[in-house]
Amino acid sequence: METPLGSAVPIKGPGRWRVALLDTWRRLDRATLALLGLLALIALLAPAQWLSTVRFAGANFVALLPVLLPSVALAASIKASGAETLVARAFGGHPVQAVLAAALAGALSPLCSCGVVPLIAGLLASGVPLAPVMAFWLASPVMDPAMFVLTAGAIGLEFALAKTLAAVAVGVLGGAVATLLARRDWFAGTLREHRLAQAPAGAAGWAARRPPLALRFWREPARRAQFLAAGWAQLRSLGVLMAIAFVLESLMLAYVPAGAIAAWLGGSGAQAIPAAVALGVPAYLNGVAAVPLIGGLIELGMNPAVGLAFMVAGGITSVPAALAVWALVKPRVFALYIGLAATGALATGYAYAAWLAFAR
Repeated sequence: METPLGSAVPIKGPGRWRVALLDTWRRLDRATLALLGLLALIALLAPAQWLSTVRFAGANFVALLPVLLPSVALAASIKASGAETLVARAFGGHPVQAVLAAALAGALSPLCSCGVVPLIAGLLASGVPLAPVMAFWLASPVMDPAMFVLTAGAIGLEFALAKTLAAVAVGVLGGAVATLLARRDWFAGTLREHRLAQAPAGAAGWAARRPPLALRFWREPARRAQFLAAGWAQLRSLGVLMAIAFVLESLMLAYVPAGAIAAWLGGSGAQAIPAAVALGVPAYLNGVAAVPLIGGLIELGMNPAVGLAFMVAGGITSVPAALAVWALVKPRVFALYIGLAATGALATGYAYAAWLAFAR
């Protein structure tokens, strides 16, 4: 029996499940499809590795939640309360002052390279210029207070201070380059999502049109709904990206042993700095795990500048961070991010090598 077009007659029988599956398939985003495809490929090509990969990804995702959830909540709270106008104004002042402040804030921020992504998305969507955001983004994953203490204890106070200065320097470099390129209008739009496109009127004009600040946003139903919607959307998106990153990380740990990385980084002279940067960009996995690795290599005679270059380049472009950046911004901004990470790591490595030669 035919039904009128647009009628709500439910589909019965086996066809109902086919329609439900097709509808679910259409709703899946590309990141989710990539995750499912990657897991299927591992099950096909390396079935013995599949369960270990799933366990590794699950354990690391659970371990990341104490950092990820506050970051997502902070970004959603800033949006729901209207406090993004304050952040936009703080980072939207004089370019030089904004870049310096952002680089210092990034070096002192406790947020990791993954946890900072929701905040970065909110800043760019708020109309904050790319330059201070890039400065904060580049400096934040290189150093934080906990990492400073760990690095100072395992490698030495001088190395920890050099890494902190490197974080600020790379952030300032990134902000300066982004400022120069912005004058040519190369980065008029930064985010991939059109609905999150950077406000064309700039931070000040955008902030003037925003609703008034309400720090106790939970008292207003509309703002509560905005908080929940923004938080869930970012958590769902970042959760899939982090799952992909951890799956790839498990494969790297399984098939690229740490001994091989140690052998590649074993050079005792500054001439090994480019190799350390080239290796750090794709192979760096975890900032905490890199500290004892680099500390042990330095004790075996490796030039500390080589280790610094590896840690700076890898910290910014680690697998989870790079995937999150790629999904968030347009390709030209991602290319700038990677290029600045490599250039900054090379510069800081050679600068530290020169300092060590002078100090000796």
